[in-house]
Amino acid sequence: MPPELSHIDHWIFDLDNVLYPVECDLFALIDVKMGEYIAQTLECDLVEARKIQKAFFHDHGTTLAGLMHHHGTDPADFLEFVHDIDMDRLAPAPLVRDAIAALPGEKLVFTNADRPYALKVLERRGLDGLFHQMHDILDTGLVPKPQTAAYESLIAATGIDPTRALFVEDMARNLRPAKDLGMTTVWINTGAEWAGREHDPAYIDHEITDLESWVTGLHKEKEETPT
Repeated sequence: MPPELSHIDHWIFDLDNVLYPVECDLFALIDVKMGEYIAQTLECDLVEARKIQKAFFHDHGTTLAGLMHHHGTDPADFLEFVHDIDMDRLAPAPLVRDAIAALPGEKLVFTNADRPYALKVLERRGLDGLFHQMHDILDTGLVPKPQTAAYESLIAATGIDPTRALFVEDMARNLRPAKDLGMTTVWINTGAEWAGREHDPAYIDHEITDLESWVTGLHKEKEETPT
C-alpha cells in the first residue's frame, strides 16, 4: 500500500453510490418509493410528501429516522417497501471485486440501508461473499450516519481499531464522525450538491471521483514502486 495507508487493516465502505457508480442512480427509484410511502402513510399528495421527505433527510440523517421520530413509523415496514426496486441498473464489477479482495486486512460494509437490500446490491455487482462483516441500520439500533452513536456501534460490534481503519463514503458529512474517532477518510466526490454538503477538508484525508479508479490504482501504485 502507499505509505500513508500502510497502517490500515480494516477497509470500511458505504454502500449506495460507493459500491456502485452514482450514474446507476438507484436512489432515484428509492426516492419515488419513499414519496409513495409518505403520501400513503400521512395521506398527503406527492408534492407535500417530497417536502416532508427532504426535511426529514436533512434534519434526521435519514427519511426513516424522521418518520419514526414524528410519526412512529414501523422501520421494517418502511424498509421493505422502499427497497423493493428493480436492480437491473447494476452490473457486475470484477475489477472492483479483485481490487478490494487484494486489500490487506478485513473489509466491511457500513450502511444506512438494511441488510436484505445491501445483499441484493452486492450480489448484483458480483461483490457477494467479499466482505467480512456488515453493519446496517438495524445493527446501529436505527441510529443513522452521521450520528456518532452509529459509528460507536460499528466499532463496538466489530472490534476494529478506528486508528487502523479507513472509511469510504460519498456523503461528506458522514466522514466527520469517522475522522473524529481516528479513521482515515476517503470522500467520493460524485458532484451531487447534497453529497458535498458540509464538506470540510479538515475531516477528509483523500478526495476521489470513483471507487474503481481509486482502489485499482492503489495496487498499480504498489506494483510501480521501485524495489
